[in-house]
Amino acid sequence: MDTKVTKPKLGLKEKYRLLTRDLAWETSYQPQEEVFPYARYEGIKIHDWEKWEDPFRLTMDSYWKYQAEKERKFYAVIDAHAQNNGHLNITDARYLSALKIFLQAISPGEYAAHKGFSRAGREFPGVGTQVACQMQAIDEIRHAQTQIHALSNYNKYYNGFHAFADQRDRIWYTSVARSFFDDAMSAGPFEFMIAIGFSFEYVLTNLLFVPFMSGAAYNGDMATVTFGFSAQSDEARHMTLGLECIKFMLEQDPDNLPIVQGWIDKWFWRGFRVLGLVSTMMDYMLPKRVMSWREAWEIYGEENGGALFRDLARYGIRPPKGWADAGEAIDHMSHQFMLGLYQWSFGTAFHSWIPSEDDMEWLSAKYPTTFDKYYRPRWKHIKKLADAGTPFKNFGLAKLCQCCQLPSVFNEPGDPTLSCHRETEYKGEKYHFCSDHCQDIFENEPEKYIQSWLPMPALFQELGGDVGAWMDWVSLKDGVDNGDFVGSQDEANFDRWRGMAKANK
Repeated sequence: MDTKVTKPKLGLKEKYRLLTRDLAWETSYQPQEEVFPYARYEGIKIHDWEKWEDPFRLTMDSYWKYQAEKERKFYAVIDAHAQNNGHLNITDARYLSALKIFLQAISPGEYAAHKGFSRAGREFPGVGTQVACQMQAIDEIRHAQTQIHALSNYNKYYNGFHAFADQRDRIWYTSVARSFFDDAMSAGPFEFMIAIGFSFEYVLTNLLFVPFMSGAAYNGDMATVTFGFSAQSDEARHMTLGLECIKFMLEQDPDNLPIVQGWIDKWFWRGFRVLGLVSTMMDYMLPKRVMSWREAWEIYGEENGGALFRDLARYGIRPPKGWADAGEAIDHMSHQFMLGLYQWSFGTAFHSWIPSEDDMEWLSAKYPTTFDKYYRPRWKHIKKLADAGTPFKNFGLAKLCQCCQLPSVFNEPGDPTLSCHRETEYKGEKYHFCSDHCQDIFENEPEKYIQSWLPMPALFQELGGDVGAWMDWVSLKDGVDNGDFVGSQDEANFDRWRGMAKANK
């Protein structure tokens, strides 16, 4: 009788190798460089794709089981949130402005990242990188979907949620995030991996999905918390993948170092400018705050970022050129951006407001060296105008940075009393910038950035300066979606519904 032989169970490493490396083949009827042309044109030299290591080595069966379990938990929570009138359990309707910005700017960015990774997976010759891109593309589209599903319940009751897809492409503050992803997706595959794996995952989402989601929990929004923490487990994997890609490029050839360093310089600053939105959401739009933007930056920016650059120093990588200027800007950026959002509130799809005395006391305690000296006097003056019936509104159009597309509302490094503005001339046209670093990025690739679509110039070029036509075009309901929170439908409805929920009637 033959003895039955039990085949040894494959380990995770062997399973992953079968999933990835054994799928590769050498092309025969077409040269490899023509099948994968984008693997070389950025100047990155890769000698051995087999050296690529995915630190998580997720096989497809384990990936789907892992994600399916998260989906079950996520949809159970948002279903309970909807059935239990979760839209009334938030602390204050002001909080919704932060969610509107998130839906209009961040969620479409997740979808753009999905498209970018789908494309990068086709452009990389290595099967390990192809599988890693495939899984991250699935992650990113799942993030966009779960965010939209979680926030869709608020659309039933509050204004400003209804046209986020139109506003993502057409409104001025959302063009900041849109231009970031357009820039990344129009780059080569290696630069795309730096833009998303480093800047978006390591710089941006660390400061969004952890401290801001904690703030959402503190304000009673369990639906947002659930998608945030569900996504963060993926983001941890994405950050590791991005770091692995940087190390892989640096280990393959010493000529890759200056290219990678240039991308780190560029994408750190591009990501930091997008964080202007996040800083304002944390400092001004959360009625109950867990931490300030400064405290979040100290933990997730300075400590985590400092550790990353110390780790990469052995490869010759230094901190990005904008690192010191970013550290100085931390005490100013949320205040400067909120002042801008307030004065241009006619052109936003959310409400803004003058911070209360309690809010200003909190801001003073968190920013003891800057808020009382530079920003409390401005808010007091604005409140005085509002009390007199002449609210401060700026119906002039902001000068946008050609690179990051933010309004030029930030200060000169070293002088908080002076606005920073740079300009350069290229092919007979003048271009404007909010900082030295944005100007440097432009001047390194001017042909790319002269093609940027900026919403403010487009208002005149495409709509003849007709603000009403522009509001129709961006699906913005004037006086309903925008303007002051005080006296808005959102404020009135929230107060009325909360009152009814607590009344014995």
